Amino acid sequence: MLQNVIIGQYYPASSPLHRMDSRSKLIAAFFYLFIVFLANNWITYGLLIAFTAITISASKVPLRFLYKGLKPILILVVFTMLLHIFLTKEGDVLYKAGWLEIYEGGVIQGIFIAMRLLLLVLMTSLLTLTTTPIDITDGLEHLLGPLKKWKLPVHEFALMMSISLRFIPTLLQETEKIMKAQMARGADFTSGPIKERAKAFVPLLVPLFVSSFKRAEELALAMEARGYRGGEGRTRLRALVWHKRDTFALVLLILLTLSLALLRS
Repeated sequence: MLQNVIIGQYYPASSPLHRMDSRSKLIAAFFYLFIVFLANNWITYGLLIAFTAITISASKVPLRFLYKGLKPILILVVFTMLLHIFLTKEGDVLYKAGWLEIYEGGVIQGIFIAMRLLLLVLMTSLLTLTTTPIDITDGLEHLLGPLKKWKLPVHEFALMMSISLRFIPTLLQETEKIMKAQMARGADFTSGPIKERAKAFVPLLVPLFVSSFKRAEELALAMEARGYRGGEGRTRLRALVWHKRDTFALVLLILLTLSLALLRS
């Protein structure tokens, strides 16, 4: 299951979304995280789903690849939806059997929350799937550039974020290997009481931490050997260029925001 996580991975393709400026994609992604909470009825969620479907189509990322990445969080989505269905007491009663009561408002709220979680994961995943870690670093540094006036380490912060995204798939693959090695030695991570399963994860965490520290040390030595001394005076091989498609994408997002605000119930 760990190898199905797609956040942090880059999917190479020739699509309009891949050719967009990383700054516009970062602005759109952060903007989307806020406007998704404006939706509160079927029409607004329909607009969000349509916008997300168009974005996925423009990215040329296979749907099978995205579905594989959604599988690890489906349990969380279903659990959250059921929680709202059984605990929200609003609207007409749809089903009643003893203490169990299911209300219309609870079903609708559960469906809306599930769609919201799925849309958030899809759009944040598309950011890393269509943008290389280097472009994310450069775009984030440009956007946070004004903070340099207050002597904040913008370059170091952007580099830290990029390295974190870059090593998510690597650490997940390392975790998968260690789990398989421990299971070959008789470890059981899936059955038994919760206390026993928690104890079984101790032999997994120790080598994972050791491996992570080792990778961090190797990366630090490699950066030092190449003369890295921070962002002061550094140049870039590729300059970021803002195109008309970036402006069009942000205008489309603004129109979507205005539509959601007007159609809220």
